[in-house]
Amino acid sequence: MSLLTIILYLLVVVFYNYKSIILILGGFAISLHAILLYQNIVTPVGLNFGFFNAASMMIWMIAALLLITAIKQRVKNLILVIFPIAAIIIGVESYFHTEDILAADLGVSFHILSSIIAYSLLNISALQAIFLAFQDYQLHHKHPISVIKALPPLQVMEKLLYQIIALGFIWLSLSLITGVVFIENLFAQHLLHKTVLSVIAWSVFAILLWGHFSYGWRGKTTIRWTLTGFAVLMLGYFGSKLVLELILHR
Repeated sequence: MSLLTIILYLLVVVFYNYKSIILILGGFAISLHAILLYQNIVTPVGLNFGFFNAASMMIWMIAALLLITAIKQRVKNLILVIFPIAAIIIGVESYFHTEDILAADLGVSFHILSSIIAYSLLNISALQAIFLAFQDYQLHHKHPISVIKALPPLQVMEKLLYQIIALGFIWLSLSLITGVVFIENLFAQHLLHKTVLSVIAWSVFAILLWGHFSYGWRGKTTIRWTLTGFAVLMLGYFGSKLVLELILHR
């Protein structure tokens, strides 16, 4: 099933110019990916959110959100980036095993879900910011390449970016709240840096949204704050899991 899922993700890239084929092949790929996630994550003793399982679930969420968005919005260029990454992660996940078992009670499960949704949305916002920066650079230098010409207008891209950031910020807030309520020893040694960095990232996105709606922040300011917040957030989550599971083997 892993190989078939990988092939479907790659076929979406091959036929990216055909919207209907993207939606059909992407739908099958995401459905099979969801089955793989269930098989790898759900165990008799709890949820296994080891490094590669967590990465796989996050890329699945991003791919699913992009596919839904593709029904009405022009996000093919983001799909060209995300779907090959999803294929690579599934391939890596098939050969490497990491374990991080969490109790599958309702509160913890909602915290995990809200965290994954938040990270996925803010990941998309970071990719959107990168495309926005490239688009802005090309337009100011008056020689836009074909990829940039295929993107929506700059103002539409920026509006979509703030919509994604606002949704991601809401889910990140829920993640932090549920973490405080449902996670025991949230400030224990192995979670302290993750918690602190998540709060810093939340603050970065809060300031960005406040600056945009209060003072009309746009352009390069938006791009810098978005990428900074995303980098801190990913460092807090995947940086800690990388060190603990793959280096220290804890």
